[in-house]
Amino acid sequence: MSNSEQPIIRGQRILVTGGAGFIGSHIADAVIDNNEVVILDNLSTGSLDNVPTEAEFVEGDVRDRDVMSAVMEGVDIVFHHAAIVSVEQSIEDPELTHDVTTRATIQLLELARRESARVVFASSAAIYGHPESVPISETDPTGPTSPYGLAKLNADQYVRLYAELYDLEAIPLRYFNVYGPRQTAGDYSGVISIFLEQARTGGPITVHGDGAQTRDFVHVRDVVQANLLAATQGVPGTAYNIGTGTSISILELAETVREVIASEGSIEIEHIDKREGDIDESRAAVNRATEDLGFESTVRLQDGLVDLV
Repeated sequence: MSNSEQPIIRGQRILVTGGAGFIGSHIADAVIDNNEVVILDNLSTGSLDNVPTEAEFVEGDVRDRDVMSAVMEGVDIVFHHAAIVSVEQSIEDPELTHDVTTRATIQLLELARRESARVVFASSAAIYGHPESVPISETDPTGPTSPYGLAKLNADQYVRLYAELYDLEAIPLRYFNVYGPRQTAGDYSGVISIFLEQARTGGPITVHGDGAQTRDFVHVRDVVQANLLAATQGVPGTAYNIGTGTSISILELAETVREVIASEGSIEIEHIDKREGDIDESRAAVNRATEDLGFESTVRLQDGLVDLV
């Protein structure tokens, strides 16, 4: 498969939960032309502006059994992205996080069994917590540091268990730091969208601690590619890391954003208190996704930032 080519899915009834949100809406865009697409979203963080006009949109909660039973009827493929996406919110309300992210996923898996649907689940690198070493592989120990990470880990385990116990075609994709269009610059969003918003308004760009902590930033276009691949191939019950296999320090990222937005030195970079529990290093080992799915990250960070600007 060439770098720009994405697998084409045709003639399927597809459900995207959280499909008005950042990643879910990009997946909906990618499959809308050749399939019947249903989007379920409660619009708590998503926006109707992100929903393709050709899709059937249902405003509803992934926890609602009746709503889920109705939207799952006749579905062939589910891209499951509805979740509490904020680490901070998960710390404030762990019970809600468990209900939306873990319990609702079990309910979805049960309905997927009824329909014999294939499920691609949005898991997270947050399940690993503080890694013992980098790059992080799928077999490395898990140790979430927030209710968000724990809920994702529980759901990830259920997805794999359902594949093993019930022969459900279900795959968790463990996203590293996803960025791209439609990601909002708020308290709970990714650091790239925050840095870009700070730079656009003249700065300063605020870096927690010394900025030496590293992250693996993967463009949403690559994440969509991974989802389409997992919907058509890969081993059910097997988890796949989705990242670039490279990392950049947060300070380097701030400097890169400054260069993309304005000339060197015209925007200040300000160091603020280190965040408690912040992970020092993160980088994905992606060889399993490459071998099983044919996944390959194609968007360079610099190019992705220029596109966003």
